[in-house]
Amino acid sequence: MWKQPTRAEQVLDRIDWTVIRRLDGLLQGDYRTFFQGFGLDFADIREYQYGDDVRTLDWNVTARMVTPYVRRYHEDRDITAWFLLDLSPSVEFGSPERRKRDLLTEFTAVLSRLLTRRGNKVGCILYDGSVPVLRPPGAGRKQVLTLIQDIQEYSTERTVPETDLSILLEAAAMVIRRRSLIFLISDFYSVPGWERVLGQLTIRNEVTGIRIYDPDESRMPPLGLVWIEDAETGEQFLLDSSSRIFQNNFATLNEKRINDLERTFRSWGLDLLSISTEADLVRELLRFSSYRKLRAGHAARRKT
Repeated sequence: MWKQPTRAEQVLDRIDWTVIRRLDGLLQGDYRTFFQGFGLDFADIREYQYGDDVRTLDWNVTARMVTPYVRRYHEDRDITAWFLLDLSPSVEFGSPERRKRDLLTEFTAVLSRLLTRRGNKVGCILYDGSVPVLRPPGAGRKQVLTLIQDIQEYSTERTVPETDLSILLEAAAMVIRRRSLIFLISDFYSVPGWERVLGQLTIRNEVTGIRIYDPDESRMPPLGLVWIEDAETGEQFLLDSSSRIFQNNFATLNEKRINDLERTFRSWGLDLLSISTEADLVRELLRFSSYRKLRAGHAARRKT
């Protein structure tokens, strides 16, 4: 008897067809190459010893400890990946075709699918600005569907005036006990202070930041006097969007926010991938993977 697919099944079927199949064709199943730099086969770290391959140096830990450390790997080690998902009200922004929340769902679904197909486990922590909600790690297609459904059904009811990402990161630090692969997916509209907690997570985990954004966020059309509502706080105010001073200040503040965010991740030796709601997810993933492998190769050559 035919059964109507659930919304989560519809999303996953579409991703399997439009994203996973394309990656399979481009990579011919070689996902070890695709995930190089993401630490899928990571086992442990220890201090550098004479004779160690310098290509295994962990530059993040070495920089923090001021002593060379190397990574050790297992050939077929299962890992656990965590998705820290910022579902605060600002992620609802976007066009009717694709909101930031839709992009967050797709990215989580794609990487979860790729990871679980290799036998790895994935879990997530959802956060709307108030109390984080945990979905413990699991494996297989059923777990991916569960994650998608969790995101779809998670409401963004505002209970606090502003988003504080440090609450999400602190929850992750308490829950994640073994070394894991962590993806922090957010638009990073948050009160300050989360940067310190991010640094603490990097001590034992491999963390990658994913900034989701919509191009319309960085531009304000000159419409004259308009009422604006802050998606995070709900505060409303009147402004002259046609003012040249306003337009210049708006562009400057947006550029500064992004530069500060990139500087934060660099200061901890972490990568930050920015993905637009207008982007092709396959191209962005391949581009970022190539960048990671290229950077690792340059670092190894400089050391030798």
